[in-house]
Amino acid sequence: MGAGQVGHISVTDDHDASQSAWFADDLPPADRLEVTRRMAGLIREWEGAADRRAFFLSCYALMTRNVLAAIDAGDFHDPAWVSGLLDRFADYYFAALECDEDPVASTPDAWRLAFDAARDPDLEVMQHLLLGINAHINYDLVLCLGDVLTPEWHTLSDDARHARYLDHCHINGIIGRTIDAVQDEIVERYSPWMATVDASLGRLDEWLVLKMIARWRDEVWTQAVQRVELPDETAREAQRREIEESVVSRGHLIRLDAVGMVREMLDGA
Repeated sequence: MGAGQVGHISVTDDHDASQSAWFADDLPPADRLEVTRRMAGLIREWEGAADRRAFFLSCYALMTRNVLAAIDAGDFHDPAWVSGLLDRFADYYFAALECDEDPVASTPDAWRLAFDAARDPDLEVMQHLLLGINAHINYDLVLCLGDVLTPEWHTLSDDARHARYLDHCHINGIIGRTIDAVQDEIVERYSPWMATVDASLGRLDEWLVLKMIARWRDEVWTQAVQRVELPDETAREAQRREIEESVVSRGHLIRLDAVGMVREMLDGA
């Protein structure tokens, strides 16, 4: 196994047993330098092979670099906590990727949909991006926040809890400042790979995307706090299944009509 790689997650033929690894404590933390190097290496490899998984990972790598820069600039109430959260978040992505590449592993349904879509030549770049964002934010981030908040939540003061929430929300601003670069560096750069380009999916209004992501992240925080306060593992597993079902349903809508899904969701807000 190469440097910076996440250790293999043991799985069995039993679906319940395999899924429990996604919030187990045995996922090693990612090193911030190695994780960015690993992202860059995969992007180069996938671009060379015209592998559409490069679309989302390029977006994710750009977001990660910008959050790391904000950490180094001291933009957060607790930079060390945000750094740990970012590492744990990356663990979930790489673990899902390793499961997807392992023929005997069980990939979470939310990610299976996104990875399978990457093999579909008929989808547009924005659909690939939204499918990855949907899986990583609406599914992974709930579990990730649950992981990092659980050990400390009941000992934090109300002010300290609010500071955690403010750090979570501050990332929305970083995402907003990154949206233009995502459009210019990713959507437009990769669009020539596609056989046809639907103008409505070539550039999706930045304001709509940012508003949607901010809404998703706010819902995720609420779900993560609920997760931390659930009484036992049985209740947490029930919540995970419910969240995954919702994420998969949203993913199917993205595949059918990404622009319509975004606009309808925001119109109903």
